[in-house]
Amino acid sequence: MDFSTRKQTLEVRRMELAGMLSQAGLGLEGAYAAPRRTRAAAPAASAIEVPAKASLDELRRIDAALARLREGSYGFCQICGDDIADDWLDQRPASPFCKSCAL
Repeated sequence: MDFSTRKQTLEVRRMELAGMLSQAGLGLEGAYAAPRRTRAAAPAASAIEVPAKASLDELRRIDAALARLREGSYGFCQICGDDIADDWLDQRPASPFCKSCAL
């Protein structure tokens, strides 16, 4: 299977996310570190924390997909082992699951 287009899509999205996180003052070096706790945590997330968390989650999914590409397991469901349909990967290129297992 040739996944070069999907790999390129994932890499471009990764760069976009990295730029957004950098603009928000979050570098990639801290993206995988556990969140720091402060003495008095705010009761609700700030407007920047919610999109930043979603971006970090997406970045982690993309990095996992790129790792699966490198190791040769990309395109196979991590639950049932079946091929992931092209239309599903077109919509969700970082998905580790086929449509049946994801839903």
